Amino acid sequence: MSSKHGLFIYYIKHTKSNKLLLTGKGVRDLIKEARYKMSEERLKELKDELHFLQTVREKEVAQQIKEARSFGDLTENSEYDEAKTEQGKLYSKIAEIKNLIENAEIVIATEKTDVVGMGSKVTVRDLEMKEDITYEIVGSQEADPALFRISDDSPFGKGLMDRKKGDVIKIDAPAGELEFKILKIE
Repeated sequence: MSSKHGLFIYYIKHTKSNKLLLTGKGVRDLIKEARYKMSEERLKELKDELHFLQTVREKEVAQQIKEARSFGDLTENSEYDEAKTEQGKLYSKIAEIKNLIENAEIVIATEKTDVVGMGSKVTVRDLEMKEDITYEIVGSQEADPALFRISDDSPFGKGLMDRKKGDVIKIDAPAGELEFKILKIE
């Protein structure tokens, strides 16, 4: 369903008199409620990217639009359409980064090595494959499985959090249940 302010999500809420009440919350409101865990370094990267987009990139796109307008009739001007599409993408990216910055939750890497926490480097053994792999537990904004940086919100990250050396964890995955043993926490 749409409203003049974008998508609306409706849900049922019980009132004190036990009557059902249909209430709604805009998608933007739901997005703003989210908190994004990240390091101070990641927050700085986002701020730098936002500054670049709002200064350098915005001027480049404005120049593209200006040039496209000079080609004449805008109704059949593909360069103008492309430049406006690029402008829309840019403004969307700026809004996304602003939301991340406004809702950033800075996490400090734990210095404990007796339990897994944010910032821990955890070496685990895949009990089926008999392989040892070291992962770093990070916030969702810094996760990169290709670099063995996993989010504390991922099923694997959640399974590791607050566990100790020697613990065996079971993770439900699309391929079935996987078992890992924690060998080392740094």
